[in-house]
Amino acid sequence: MAKKLENSLLNMFLSLTVICVVVGGLLGLVADVTAQPIQDAKDAAQKAAIAAVAPEFDAVADPQKVEQPNGIEAIVFAVSKGGEVVGHAVQATTLKGFGGKVIIMFGFDLDGNITGYNVLDCSNETPGLGSKIPVWFQKGQKGDVIGKNPSTNNLSVSKDGGEVDAITAATISSRAFCDAIAQAASVLTGTDVETAASAQVE
Repeated sequence: MAKKLENSLLNMFLSLTVICVVVGGLLGLVADVTAQPIQDAKDAAQKAAIAAVAPEFDAVADPQKVEQPNGIEAIVFAVSKGGEVVGHAVQATTLKGFGGKVIIMFGFDLDGNITGYNVLDCSNETPGLGSKIPVWFQKGQKGDVIGKNPSTNNLSVSKDGGEVDAITAATISSRAFCDAIAQAASVLTGTDVETAASAQVE
């Protein structure tokens, strides 16, 4: 009886080991297969964001990583037209969202004016409130920041004495947006950003 029980336990252990090895291998395979498409999708979203926010351009330089005041790396892209730099796109991250991290791509001309923005991730913000960030601050909208300059305009929410109208019932998310602007603008100040190279944007 004891021998039979021992054999049963051994068989069960071996079966579970084989199952774990097979499942682990399948998970590893799935991760390998999906990793590249996921990265490709992120790269495509990044390219689309640059095209949507930056001044008109025909080439973009290789990205440069610059540390923001909050310790997170921003990604800076110099953009050029006819061989001359015309502005920058800056992917900035703030941790001050209602749900934490918010990632936004901002465009700036050479004078530091905001030429556009594209939200890459605000998925942790409250649906119907903070999730309005992608639209609320666009040109012609109530919180419009396009054309404004972080060095000459007070780009904080009006509740804090600034010029930006906050999203209704979403002051925290609005403050996070303004913080992302500050983070993006800060990495351009005093930064020697490379001239846009010959890499063409699709």
